[in-house]
Amino acid sequence: MKRFTLGLSLAAAALALSACSEHHDRDAAAPAAAGHSIFVTNETSGDLTVIDSATNMVTATIPLGKRPRGLHLSADGRTLFIALSGSPIAGPGVDESKLPPPDKAADGVGVMDVATGKVMRVIRGVSDPEQVVVTADGKLAVASEDTGALVIMDAADGRTLATVPVGEEPEGVAISPDGKTAYVTSEGAGKIAVVDLATQKVIKSLDVGDRPRGLVFSPDGAFAYATVEVGRALAKIDAKTHTVLNSVKFAEATTRPMGVVLSPDAKRIYITTGRGGMLMAFDADTLAAQGSVQVGQRPWGLAISPDGKTLYTANGPGGDVTVVDAATLMVIAKVKAGGGPWGVAVGK
Repeated sequence: MKRFTLGLSLAAAALALSACSEHHDRDAAAPAAAGHSIFVTNETSGDLTVIDSATNMVTATIPLGKRPRGLHLSADGRTLFIALSGSPIAGPGVDESKLPPPDKAADGVGVMDVATGKVMRVIRGVSDPEQVVVTADGKLAVASEDTGALVIMDAADGRTLATVPVGEEPEGVAISPDGKTAYVTSEGAGKIAVVDLATQKVIKSLDVGDRPRGLVFSPDGAFAYATVEVGRALAKIDAKTHTVLNSVKFAEATTRPMGVVLSPDAKRIYITTGRGGMLMAFDADTLAAQGSVQVGQRPWGLAISPDGKTLYTANGPGGDVTVVDAATLMVIAKVKAGGGPWGVAVGK
C-alpha cells in the first residue's frame, strides 16, 4: 500500500485508501494466469487428472479406459499418448495364474487432443502396454509388458512397424536425444536393453540390478540414468559406450527407486522411492545425495517443469500429487487426483 505524506488531507487519504482497496479487490477477483497443464494418469480409476500449475487446482478429469499408466506428449505439445492395459494389477512376486484373465480388448494407446481434452482414438495392436514414448521421427515406442517386447508403431495410422524382444516385463523407455537409440528396462530380467532404432535390434544388454524401472537421458546424450526398484539403486550409464559407470545403493529396505527426472541444466537427478515415500535429489555427475523430502504414499511417477523449478510426484495409494520446490525440496502443495495416480507429464 502507498504511504501518504503528512500534508495529505484526511479526505484525500480516505479517497486514496478506497481506490487502493478497489484495485486490490479487482486483482483478487481476477482469474490467475493459466500455467502449464500437469497431466496425471490414474491407474485404478481409469482417468486423467489435469492440474493448472499456476494455481495447483484440478481443471479437468477425463475418462481414458482401463489401467492408464505411462504417458508422453508429442513434440509440439498438442497430443498426449497414454498406455492403456486390460491386464490385472500384479506387483512383484504375485502369482499371476491366480489373477483374473486379462481384457485384451482394453489394451492400446490412447490418443488425446490436448486443446479439447478429448480422446480422439485408441491405437490397438499392442498387448499390455506400460510405457509409451514418442521417437524423434514421430513414431511411438511402446513397452509391451506381457510380451517382453518394444513395439514400434506408426502414430498416424497405428500400424505396427517392428516388434523387438527386450526381456521379461519391459517398463521404462527412453529415446536418446539424437533419436538413434532406445533404452528399455526389463523388470523381470534385471537388465536394460539397448535398441538400435535404425536396425530395430538389441545391440547390448546392461546388468543394473533387480527390477529396473525408470530411465532418462542427459540433454547432450552423453549419459543415461536408471532407477532400480528391488535392487535399491540409482545407476549412471555412459550412453556412448553403453556402459554402467556408477551406481549408488540404498541401505533402507523401503527405498525403492521408481521415477526419475533430470534438471534442465543436467546438474541434478531426482527420483521417487515408492514405498519409501520420498523424493530424493542427487548430483548428476557424482551421484552424491543432495537432499530429500517426504511426499506421500508410494510415489511412482515424476515430472519436472520446463524451467526446472517445480517437481510433481504421483502418489499411487495416496490418490494425490505432491508439488515440490526443486531448489529447496520443500512441499508447495498437495493436489487430490483420482484412484492410483501412476504417471505424470508436464504440458508445453
